[in-house]
Amino acid sequence: MKILNSITSAHWQPELGIPGSVVEGLSDLNQAIRVILLTPKGSDPHRPEFGSDINKYIDWPANLITPYLVRESVEAIKRWEPRVTVIQVIVDIDSSKVTLRVKWKVADGIEESEVAYERTSTT
Repeated sequence: MKILNSITSAHWQPELGIPGSVVEGLSDLNQAIRVILLTPKGSDPHRPEFGSDINKYIDWPANLITPYLVRESVEAIKRWEPRVTVIQVIVDIDSSKVTLRVKWKVADGIEESEVAYERTSTT
């Protein structure tokens, strides 16, 4: 756990859920992508276009949802996180749980990472 007075990176942000802690480097990018995908468009009054529309498709039939979730994920990340390039988005649907696995690389192509996002259907 990094604390505010020990930041060594130019890119950092407060760590969600852990007061006084920060994330840097790849963890910063992972968290930024998570925030983009899990923030519904229109929910941030200062940036109404920020986020993604993946929440619109959560209750759709499993056989139709995949291409929409992939498209929404790629478009949102491309627009709001220029430090990364999306390589692949994998949608895993298990009953009422939808998991998106986003494989990405740092925009300059030096490093690569993967992060998973889960949403549960409201029905």
